[in-house]
Amino acid sequence: MAKLKTFITTSGFFDLAVAAPSMKAALDIWGSRSNLFHTGLARETDDREIVKATMEKPGTVLRRAVGAKGAFKEQAELPKVAVLEKASKQKSLALPMPERKKAEPKPAKKPVEMPADRKAAAQLYDLAQKRREREEQRADEARQRERERREQAIEKAQADLDAARARYDERVAEIEEQREALDRKARLEKQRWEQEKEKLEAALKRARS
Repeated sequence: MAKLKTFITTSGFFDLAVAAPSMKAALDIWGSRSNLFHTGLARETDDREIVKATMEKPGTVLRRAVGAKGAFKEQAELPKVAVLEKASKQKSLALPMPERKKAEPKPAKKPVEMPADRKAAAQLYDLAQKRREREEQRADEARQRERERREQAIEKAQADLDAARARYDERVAEIEEQREALDRKARLEKQRWEQEKEKLEAALKRARS
């Protein structure tokens, strides 16, 4: 069995961690169609707490809210955004004083809390959307660099092949010239031998008669 390693990345509201035998396996588990490691959006980690958590559940994606320092879990809470907390506090301070004197404060808080929650959710969505756009842009740039690298590699390989073919054709042409010269030399040698043999056979015949 291949040795497991721990890899981490970020997606939307969460940091993701997984124990997998390779970067490719981690990308498959995350469902990523681009090489996040190549673009710097994912990496291997040796953090003891993260490694321990993932090794207990190899192949399972664990989550932790972005910016949080807690443990990675299968189910994680949404991140708390400082900007949203500040906005919520300002909204509470702006409430009219008479509302604080009401005998039943709970009904008075609901109209305030719900808009704040909706605003928080909207801002969280905007943050996640911007993060996804940055990730997609980086992935697009990485794919463009990879395409350019492949094109350069193809051009170089084609140039090397063309040069090798030209050298081969040149050598074959030289060999053909040498072969033709040898064939001519062989024909001349055969003619010379036929003439010499004819004379020697005639001399042998005269000597026997």
